[in-house]
Amino acid sequence: MDEVTPHAQPLHEMLRHHARTMPSRAAQIWYGRTITWAELDAMSDAFAARLQALGVEKGEPVALFMNNCPQYVVAHYGIQKIGAVVCPCGPLNKEHELAYQLGDLRARVIVAADVLLPIVDKVRSQTELQHVFVVRYGDLLPDEPDIPVFAELLDMRARAVPVPAGCEDLLEVARSGARPTPVDVGLDDLALMTYTSGSTGLPKGAMLTHGNTLFKISSASKITGNGPDDVMLAVAPLYHIAGMNNGVYAPVCTGATCVLMYRFDPATVALALERYRITYWYSIAPMNVALMQLPDARERDWRALRRNPVTSFGIAYTETLANQWREFAPNCISAEAAYGLSETHTSDTAMPTDAIRWGTHGKPLPGNEIRIVDPATGAALPVGEAGEITIRGPGNFKGYLNKPEATAATLRDGWVHTGDMGRFDADGYLTFLGRFKEMIKVSGYSVFPEEVEVLLIKHPAVAQAAVIAKPDPGKGEVVCAFIVRRPGADVTADALTAWARDNMAAYKVPRDVRFIDALPATGSGKVLRRMLRDLL
Repeated sequence: MDEVTPHAQPLHEMLRHHARTMPSRAAQIWYGRTITWAELDAMSDAFAARLQALGVEKGEPVALFMNNCPQYVVAHYGIQKIGAVVCPCGPLNKEHELAYQLGDLRARVIVAADVLLPIVDKVRSQTELQHVFVVRYGDLLPDEPDIPVFAELLDMRARAVPVPAGCEDLLEVARSGARPTPVDVGLDDLALMTYTSGSTGLPKGAMLTHGNTLFKISSASKITGNGPDDVMLAVAPLYHIAGMNNGVYAPVCTGATCVLMYRFDPATVALALERYRITYWYSIAPMNVALMQLPDARERDWRALRRNPVTSFGIAYTETLANQWREFAPNCISAEAAYGLSETHTSDTAMPTDAIRWGTHGKPLPGNEIRIVDPATGAALPVGEAGEITIRGPGNFKGYLNKPEATAATLRDGWVHTGDMGRFDADGYLTFLGRFKEMIKVSGYSVFPEEVEVLLIKHPAVAQAAVIAKPDPGKGEVVCAFIVRRPGADVTADALTAWARDNMAAYKVPRDVRFIDALPATGSGKVLRRMLRDLL
């Protein structure tokens, strides 16, 4: 790990360092409630000690099942301080999804939101669960919030009920003042088990180490230049790898204050950017659009915002959108965030702030090797030619839990074979083109869904677009487009098809256009194409 720092250490040790050197500084702000570095360290220590008392050992999985809240971060670092493994479960998961993941992990302990306990109860008999810690989202809300709080959170606080029998209150445990027995945790030890989206087969647990985390977060932070004087806004889901990097890991790595939000609401984020003088915000493109459409957006002072990496989920983040955003945040550098995946702790590329190249995903992170290969032969391909993206570097995972065949297919000779298609340009910028499994073959021509979506969004009546393959007896496959209209806009399928013929190659033109109220997506905003296929 020499690429990171000569004194490399797991991030929870950096948390301890901040607690010693700046104990009263704000680590987190939760709707006006400040949690200092000393408090965060002490609470995660107390939870770590309780896990040890329950017999949780180094390397053992502990599941997290909740939305964004300060308790999530407390539990996350408490788990890692004793060498156990953080295993996030998506809070949108239902009974069968949660049962599958907990069964795959053989997890004995889970930390769950009280509103999700009915799902936990349904799976207990199907799994090895023995201990349940309960989180109530409203417990740490201030009496007088600085910014508006979701009504559902206020309702949760108002009707807070005792923790059910057989469960423990996480916050009560965290305030106990207990200290864990020190555990020797190294950079090669497992830190995180994040489950992939399962676009092919059942979801798989990607095993990531403390070293993977440290490399990605410290390297990315050097590029962003963040430090203790920064105020970072965390809105993306913490259980998702990108949201975790920005809301759990980056603040601890840099010592920055993290303003944490339960979920996205444009009016509340607009106020938070102004009220807390946010300097750094990782967002998803529709979030920026939603903020700019607020009636009072131009009255807000967002001049403190200096960095805003954006991910193009649902809407492509273009130079035009970035220029529009700069009218509201004049001091902000904003561009496509990065390319990455769970198996590499994401952020495999970064966009140079002094040389943004629109339509690309930036250049490989220093210390990360990326090459484009022929998916059939594995031979490296020349600049400009599309092929499979492969990655080698300190961020690469150890493999998939309990799935040696899938591991061998993905991790070969030190290279992660992503299953993604991309190409490099002459200046070393990577462009992600799409998933191999999602590529559409029209009369032998390769059609990348993302490319067609970017073109469709250029139509003034289209707010969002997602395309998939539709079987066709003559062409093999044709493009089927699902369209979300802009509010107040009116466009017919025939009109949009005619426009597409004028703006893209004939084989890319959608042969089937369907209008939909909203695209099915993960909590992080990633479109779920498999659900669109179900609609066919």
